[in-house]
Amino acid sequence: MAIVGTPRSFFKKHAYIVEIDGVQSASFAKASELSVEVASILQYEGGRLIPHKSPGRLTFSDITLERGATLDRDLFKWFNDVANVASGLGLPDNAYKRNLDIVQQDRDGSTLRRWSIFGAWPVKFVAGDWDSSADEAQIESVTLTIDYFVLAQ
Repeated sequence: MAIVGTPRSFFKKHAYIVEIDGVQSASFAKASELSVEVASILQYEGGRLIPHKSPGRLTFSDITLERGATLDRDLFKWFNDVANVASGLGLPDNAYKRNLDIVQQDRDGSTLRRWSIFGAWPVKFVAGDWDSSADEAQIESVTLTIDYFVLAQ
């Protein structure tokens, strides 16, 4: 017996924008996946052989954003703010954290989904490598650690 249903159309991953609080230009060529993992807590009650399982702490993975290097210094300035906080020379606690949105778009520019990311701050900045024999653009990347994310739309 044939199953009758409506075929699904899957979202394309080619069109997205990143909106970061306090960063003027945030166009990126590549963004790593968003992922979260729930720890599994095992409890062996009363000497049972089969454990009782319950959810534990959440772990949100870091996000890496890549783009062609430009004259824009906003990302490095943000990273430098975090470095100053770590050395005790900069902003007060949590003032370096920012929120951002990754907006998945359709070909016509309409929003398909919006992922809101909270408490992000850079833990790694890579200015890119230099190779005088290469024809590619120089790629810079920033790795952000985050508190959590939600599917906003």
